[in-house]
Amino acid sequence: MPEVADPHRQSKKSSTPVVPHSPRWHQRAVASMLFVLERMLIQSLRFEWEDRSDLSQRPATCPIIYCIWHNRLALSMYLHRTHVRRKFPNPNLAALVSASKDGALLAAILERFGVQPVRGSSSRRGHQALLELLSWSQKGYDLAITPDGPRGPRYTIHEGILSLAQITGHPIIPVVYSCSRKITLRSWDRFLIPLPFSRCKIHLGKPLLVPKNASEHDRATLRESLRQAMLSITFE
Repeated sequence: MPEVADPHRQSKKSSTPVVPHSPRWHQRAVASMLFVLERMLIQSLRFEWEDRSDLSQRPATCPIIYCIWHNRLALSMYLHRTHVRRKFPNPNLAALVSASKDGALLAAILERFGVQPVRGSSSRRGHQALLELLSWSQKGYDLAITPDGPRGPRYTIHEGILSLAQITGHPIIPVVYSCSRKITLRSWDRFLIPLPFSRCKIHLGKPLLVPKNASEHDRATLRESLRQAMLSITFE
C-alpha cells in the first residue's frame, strides 16, 4: 500500500485523471491462491498481543487510521479481521493501494479479505485517492495506510497520513508485528514473510491525534513522533 498524497502540497495545475490498473485474470488467480495459503499459514502461527491503542474505548462511530509499515503487510488483513471485527459490529476497512500494475495484485488480495481497495499514491492519482478515502471514512470505514510505500525509503513517514488525520479528525494507530521465524526478501522494504509455526507478537501503539488547526511545523513534529512510536515497536 502506498502513502496518501498530501492535500497541503497539491499542485494547482489540473491534470488528466489517472485510471488505475485493474487486476487481470491471472492476478486474481494468484490472489486466490495466496489467500488460501495465508489462511493455512495463519492456522499454524501462535499470536501474542500487546495492545496500547485503547480500541475498546473508542466510539463505534469513530473510524481509525491504521499506520502499517510496507514490509508488514503479510498479516495485516488478518489482524484487522480477528482483533477489530470481534470487538465492533461493523468495522469495515478501506486500504490505500498503488494505482500501478503491481498494485492491482494487492488490490485483488485485499478484495479476497473483504477489504475495500482505494487506488492511488502521492505520485499517481493522489488527490482522487484522498477524496475516496474521505468518502469511505464518512461511511464509517477504518482506513489503512503504509506511510513508507510504495517506494520508500523504508521506515519513513510521509506527510500525507498526518494530513489525512488532520482533515478527518480520526486517530492514527501504529501497528507492527514481529515473528520468531521468517523470510526477509531482498526488496527495498525488506518484506517479511512469517514461516509456519512461528511466534508472532502484535504491537498496537497509542493513538496519535492531529489537531484541525495544526500548522506545517506542528505536522512535522507529529510526523517525527509517529515515526519514533512506530520504530519503538519495530523488532526485526
